[in-house]
Amino acid sequence: MKTTLNVLLSRLRMRQLQLLIALDDHRSLHKAASALAMTQSAASKALRELESMLDAPLFERSKSGMIPNQFGHCVIRYARVVTTDLGALCDDVAQIRSGRGGRLAIGAIMGAISDIVVPAVKALQASQPNLSIEITEDTSTRMLAQLDEGQLDLVIGRSAVSHDPSKYRYRSIGEEPLSVVVGSAHPAPQKNNIALRDLAAYRWVTYPAHMPLRALLEREMELAGLDMPVNTISTASTFVTVALLHRSTDLVSLLPTDIARLFARHDMLRILPVKLKSHSQTFGIVTRRGSVQSPAAAQFIRLLEAQMSPA
Repeated sequence: MKTTLNVLLSRLRMRQLQLLIALDDHRSLHKAASALAMTQSAASKALRELESMLDAPLFERSKSGMIPNQFGHCVIRYARVVTTDLGALCDDVAQIRSGRGGRLAIGAIMGAISDIVVPAVKALQASQPNLSIEITEDTSTRMLAQLDEGQLDLVIGRSAVSHDPSKYRYRSIGEEPLSVVVGSAHPAPQKNNIALRDLAAYRWVTYPAHMPLRALLEREMELAGLDMPVNTISTASTFVTVALLHRSTDLVSLLPTDIARLFARHDMLRILPVKLKSHSQTFGIVTRRGSVQSPAAAQFIRLLEAQMSPA
């Protein structure tokens, strides 16, 4: 049987999608049924109907429970998108009814926050003062997963890190240059040109292995003929990095240049004249291909694009 949109619209029930998500969370038909206040026989019947509708098994039975197969992972991902979007619909309707004006969820990489996201958010708030805005800062990989699941309306980041970039609409809006930074009272030499080798005696604040900044630092160290320092402090938080550097005279780190300049203007950090050999990475506006943007998301994207357009 060929699964068509008409088949899904006429036969698919939200309860079946909730069951798939519960099975993915609990790996047990008994526990999933219990979580949804269903009998196990009703849950089993709902799963059989869904598998029949899609003409494909969705789970493998194993000692560790019910494990989604490739079909299951695919359907579960869309089940989460649909339920998240419906949840957002209910929230938006409730907020509009109460006069609060809806919600916009934005994801952004660290280097886009200060000079890209914040001015656009400020402009959006001025035109829609009742809009609720949520901003998430994380890696592009993690935020694309949240975009896929409908938790974010758009991402300011990189779609190229996805296993399937064709799933997304992408427009490049800028680069993310990086700077080597220290606290304002750090004793690093005051000269016009500093090499990474000159900083070998200091400890580094680095980033977890899954973050691009970690890979870039490792590459820069390798190009400089240096080993990665072993006594590092690792954090994914911009705030923690800045706080550590500001309070210390023996730490050094990498930060996106826009972030570094922001804190340097407030005399919390000092940007060192270290010339990095790696090229700056581009980033842009990422949305789900085929999705319909809310009016707030569409306006926010227009504001971003206006910022990037030459005067």
